Amino acid sequence: MTHPTRAPIVLVHGAWGGAWIWRRVLAPLRAAGHEVHAVTLTGDGERAHLRQPGIRLKDHVDDVVALVEAEELHGVILVGHSYGGMVVTGAADRLLAGATDRVRSLVYVDAMVPLPGEGWGEQHSPEVIASRTAAALANDHALPPPDPADFGITGADRDWLLRRQVPHPFGPYRDPLAFDGARWARLPRLFIDCTAPAYPTIAAMRTRVRGLPGFEVREIATGHCPMVTEPAALVAELLRHAAG
Repeated sequence: MTHPTRAPIVLVHGAWGGAWIWRRVLAPLRAAGHEVHAVTLTGDGERAHLRQPGIRLKDHVDDVVALVEAEELHGVILVGHSYGGMVVTGAADRLLAGATDRVRSLVYVDAMVPLPGEGWGEQHSPEVIASRTAAALANDHALPPPDPADFGITGADRDWLLRRQVPHPFGPYRDPLAFDGARWARLPRLFIDCTAPAYPTIAAMRTRVRGLPGFEVREIATGHCPMVTEPAALVAELLRHAAG
């Protein structure tokens, strides 16, 4: 079956993940006619051997920008999960500064939605910041992965994540993200709110997006990783957004 040209989709994982975490959504998105790329950020996934204390948020933004440019993509839908929301925001800003047709829209999957100059951990509670900082300092400046049960993941899926998750570079946790807020506000933006169970460190973002103009919010009754626990529902939301 042939399809008309549809927007390419670039998927960016969150902390402790890799391109592998999107495995269950790739085939149905491609079957719907989209060119789909899943990025693995430096120091994560199969690129864990590159992890070192000097990795910063800019390096992860570079990873996404490099893929879009190398694949010569235009009109991209950038999809960021969790920490990946920081990365797609920075990547969109960089790409649009070079060519206004590079990015079509942004999708935040239970993700961080920064304001200009804000960092990943800035809206976390003091207790979370202290706990994560201490854990990373004790682990060569990398944040150890949590139990996937914290994301509402059980059984074989929990075992799968336990095998695949790796410590995440901690440098980006403290990095503010500078970007053009007016340019960002002109992009269509979708926030997918995963509500059952709701992951606590995303709480401030759930409130934020409901108060920002231009955001569409959709809910999926699942935990923090819908690409694992409810891939069909996530695909349906992405395809609905892409068709809009």
